[in-house]
Amino acid sequence: MTTTSGTTPSVRLERVTKRFGDLTAVRELTLDIERGEFFTLLGPSGCGKTTTLRMVAGFEEPSEGQVLLDGTDVSGLPAFKRATNTVFQSYALFPHLNVEENVAFGLRRKGVARKEAARRVSEELERVGLAREAKRKPRQLSGGQQQRVALARALVNLPTVLLLDEPLGALDLKLRKGLQVELKRIQREVGITFVYVTHDQEEALTMSDRIAVMNQGVVEQVDAPEAVYDRPRTTFVAGFIGVSNLMPGVAGPVSAGATELKLDSGVTLSTPGNGYASGERVWAVVRPEKLSVALVEEPAPTGRPSVEGLVESSLYLGTATQMVVRLPDGVTMTVLVPNADETERQRLPGAGARVRLSWATDHMHVVRESQVEEPETTPQEGLSSERA
Repeated sequence: MTTTSGTTPSVRLERVTKRFGDLTAVRELTLDIERGEFFTLLGPSGCGKTTTLRMVAGFEEPSEGQVLLDGTDVSGLPAFKRATNTVFQSYALFPHLNVEENVAFGLRRKGVARKEAARRVSEELERVGLAREAKRKPRQLSGGQQQRVALARALVNLPTVLLLDEPLGALDLKLRKGLQVELKRIQREVGITFVYVTHDQEEALTMSDRIAVMNQGVVEQVDAPEAVYDRPRTTFVAGFIGVSNLMPGVAGPVSAGATELKLDSGVTLSTPGNGYASGERVWAVVRPEKLSVALVEEPAPTGRPSVEGLVESSLYLGTATQMVVRLPDGVTMTVLVPNADETERQRLPGAGARVRLSWATDHMHVVRESQVEEPETTPQEGLSSERA
């Protein structure tokens, strides 16, 4: 892909491959990350996202291909000579130094004047909300506060690109959600490029300008969060981002700008577009919250695609009720119905009921199967940690 701004990207990866012995962690990856962008590498453990980050940082060298920062090839350049800083999941703070001294450590090693260093440290501690904690030791801080110190220590060096490797992974859910908002605010305020690694889909959707979804060392889709969620390109992306209902079928002939789609359940639908060959195996995707449910005895909705099935379970989740419906071809569909009205919730069909699921035409998206081959070894057999 190329940048849309016409400027040199902050980070460019050109056909980058990384091998560890017989294991290929990243495969011919070409990617541009724009200036000032909050860019997230998202995927399961072992997909290559951390390896990609480490190659940008200079902790790993590509087996093939080039890594460019601001248009300059930095292959072979050590990490400390690159205009990047990295924030890890482990805070890696010096326990014998206070907050202020930890943040200033890099500036002192670079020989920055004491007065200038003090000013920059003060600014960054103010930015991350730790000005009052400047004299405290790391052991006197909470996990969230320690991660803020690590962030300030990276930002104070004025990197061109800030690399963040699962920085919120060790925090509890409530604190993690709060820091997601703070990280996005800080990124907008400082205006530098953030490259963020996570396996948490909600985290990626919340903070990112764009997301690269990785699978077995390959990027399957790069897009804005809304596009990745609503318009996935492959079965892997559809299944990995949130909860998806994947209905297998076969594409038919194109007529009047629409493709006929015959589902394995026996239903024939029409979908906009003509990008599929007749006879091609495809999947129709509908998100759980986009589905409506009604008993089969009720009138079928006009102008809305629908399938019939049997309710296997109905689970109360507080804000919504989750239903699992099995179609005639054995495919299970997840339905989320908001619990906006208790009377309506009580009327929802229970287990064993025959129901009709329907949806708006523009809420269905057709995808191809992921072309990435299954790995010969599991992540645990290949890379023993989230090194990949």
